[in-house]
Amino acid sequence: MSLALRINDALPQTQCTRCGYPDCQRYAEAIANGEAGINQCPPGGTEGVVRLSALTGQAITALNPENGFEGPRTIAIIDEAWCIGCTLCIAVCPTDAIVGSNKRMHTVIEPYCTGCELCIPACPVDCIALEPVDMALTGWAAWPQNLADLARQRYDARAVRLAREAQENDERLQAKAIQKLADLPAHTKGTDNAPEVDRKRAIIEAALAKAKARQANQA
Repeated sequence: MSLALRINDALPQTQCTRCGYPDCQRYAEAIANGEAGINQCPPGGTEGVVRLSALTGQAITALNPENGFEGPRTIAIIDEAWCIGCTLCIAVCPTDAIVGSNKRMHTVIEPYCTGCELCIPACPVDCIALEPVDMALTGWAAWPQNLADLARQRYDARAVRLAREAQENDERLQAKAIQKLADLPAHTKGTDNAPEVDRKRAIIEAALAKAKARQANQA
């Protein structure tokens, strides 16, 4: 197993981005490549630094205050009386811990919430607050391995879902573009307007080529 994978296994998997990277895996890769320190993960706390020190051989240092401070595990609570159902918090939740739909009240599934805080700035009506689970426990003491494993599974599952939805959306748009391309004069005002038909054809063909290139890169 590579060093990056072993480091990722030692991280709390809150996916909070406070380390300065998009997720725990990217932070692990940065540590393994010598691009980041082992003291940039507030949820892991002091124990997290000790774990990473044992894996990397780097000296144990205090958490970098620029990334935040060790604290108790928190969960997000939505004030349902103020929730407007905008879905912005759902879009940013890394573990799909928030359920609801457009213009419908949202709620948090507490066991899935990592306390990442990403939903707080996303809420336009400030109806989300963080509440500590146990003020006496911080860092890894407040975040057992089974919750870290669950958070990682849900984060990975969300990534798969988002990729699938993006691909399905691309396929729908491509099918619509191909259909329009097949009968372009009917979709153009003035069927005798050859320059306009050619212009639209060039735009659609370029969009299709770009979509195919994007799918090839993803594959």
